[in-house]
Amino acid sequence: MIEIQNVTKRYGSFCAVSDLTLKVNDGEIFGFLGVNGAGKTTTLRMLAGILKPTSGTLKICGYDIERQAREAKSITGFIPDRPYLYSKLTGREFLYFVSDLYSVPPKEAEDRIDQLLSEYRLLDWQDELVESYSHGMKQRLATCAALVHRPKVLIVDEPMVGLDPHGAKLLKESLRTYANQGMSILLSTHSLNVAEEVSDRLAIIHRGKLIALGSLKEIRERSGNHKEDLEQIFLELTTQAAEGESREMFQ
Repeated sequence: MIEIQNVTKRYGSFCAVSDLTLKVNDGEIFGFLGVNGAGKTTTLRMLAGILKPTSGTLKICGYDIERQAREAKSITGFIPDRPYLYSKLTGREFLYFVSDLYSVPPKEAEDRIDQLLSEYRLLDWQDELVESYSHGMKQRLATCAALVHRPKVLIVDEPMVGLDPHGAKLLKESLRTYANQGMSILLSTHSLNVAEEVSDRLAIIHRGKLIALGSLKEIRERSGNHKEDLEQIFLELTTQAAEGESREMFQ
């Protein structure tokens, strides 16, 4: 479970995230949407313990990210939009390295790495240096690394970048399987069709502020757009939010 309570992140006078409150339940895929600069990646990096909030609390399965960082990180997988991989290691060596960081027992790590390399179609490349991988292969390897310790929570930032249609389909199916097994998944993406297809609930933020929250059906009802797809609703809500800010500036 992921809990974000009244979280604000400031950089000087600039507020990247403003009083954000969200909860992602066990077994739920939660779509986290917003235009560029809305505060999505900042929020995800705070959840991953990379950034500290200015105020508010973030918890992973009850563990406070700041006060109980080790416990929280040990049960969290994070797939960043631009994963850093050690290019001079082979794919399998990299996964051994990551499993060791998470103190996965060697025999368990061996079996888990075999499983993930097979699931993400990297077995034929497991002994090749990561520097020889395509962008899509690197993204799949980063996904394997995030899952090698069987996390209870998965945080995903723009997962479809660089993936071909087969890779994207595989990842979407995998996310649903993980959620069915009880994993909490927070998914930040610009691919609104992906969010609409896989998310149980959604949040839309604009300039760090929450402007919509709920299932797609609930967001449709609250916005009055009962037949619109997510893309149209997203465009209307973010445009309205931007226009509201403009009016406030000139009052």
